[in-house]
Amino acid sequence: MAVTSESTTVWTGDLKSGSGTVSLDSSGAATLAVNWKARSEGGAETSTPEELLGAAHSACFSMAFSNVLAAFGTPPQSIRTTAAVTFDPAQGITGSHLRVEATVPGLTEDDFQRLADEAKRTCPVSRALVGIPITIEAVLA
Repeated sequence: MAVTSESTTVWTGDLKSGSGTVSLDSSGAATLAVNWKARSEGGAETSTPEELLGAAHSACFSMAFSNVLAAFGTPPQSIRTTAAVTFDPAQGITGSHLRVEATVPGLTEDDFQRLADEAKRTCPVSRALVGIPITIEAVLA
């Protein structure tokens, strides 16, 4: 069964001086402020589309990696994933870098790296991001 998730953005003003809010409608879990300054220059207290994309990518990868590890017969004790999504105002989104550290008893380093790469390639968000480079740095704890 397919599940559709919804988010809504309300924006006022032009790109450079305007601002908006993004609401996570399906869960009601958050309403986040967004603006061009935070997106193009960075900054605290205001989210960006890239931060939201990073949240989706890190969550999806962690789930996919957990599944791949369990299917291999080595379920993880823990997985911590950070997705660093880069935005260049002149070029757009230029990449996502996954940093994962996992505790997986009984798994060799070679198998860990191979399975991390498999999860990177097969996670649904990674597949949706085929237009950008996705890199991974995986540490077996």
